[in-house]
Amino acid sequence: MRAGVGPNAITVVGFVGAIATSVLVVAQYWIAAGVVFLVSSLSDMLDGAVARMSARTSRFGAFLDSTLDRLGEAFILGAIGVALARNGTTWAVGMAFAALAGSFLVSYTRARAEGLGVDSNRGGLMSRPERLVLVGLGIFLGGVGPTLQIIVTILAVLTLLTVAQRLSHVHSTLRAADGGPGNSHRGGDPTS
Repeated sequence: MRAGVGPNAITVVGFVGAIATSVLVVAQYWIAAGVVFLVSSLSDMLDGAVARMSARTSRFGAFLDSTLDRLGEAFILGAIGVALARNGTTWAVGMAFAALAGSFLVSYTRARAEGLGVDSNRGGLMSRPERLVLVGLGIFLGGVGPTLQIIVTILAVLTLLTVAQRLSHVHSTLRAADGGPGNSHRGGDPTS
């Protein structure tokens, strides 16, 4: 803040760090990738704090942060999938892409639930901080036997379980608000 660095600049730096992490993961420089991932994750936590403390919060800043977070996560999980494919572990590549789909769905279900007026902060094990911890652990230990495959599988299963938990939470909340099972309306998805 003293240097005049704005929250959006910190967001972009975190995203650049995610790209650098991805390049290092594909090259299988696990420790270097882990260090860069840690630094970029720290900057990801700072942007919101800097925005609040400097009174520079904006709706676009929040949108940019969320968008680049998703894109950075996609690059990293995609890079992990490429590294696993190079090692010939096809099933683990599938787990990496299941984790990627799950991470997008966790974010989407939260945003969609909020659009429907449902408190989306309840339900689910694997929100973004938990996913970052598991991904970081997997990257740091990527060169140690089948550790990365195991962590990616755990990430995929728990992330998809989180999606199921959020679906269940939103279903029960909306069902109660709509007056029970006889009053269901299937609206189209306006984001499609």
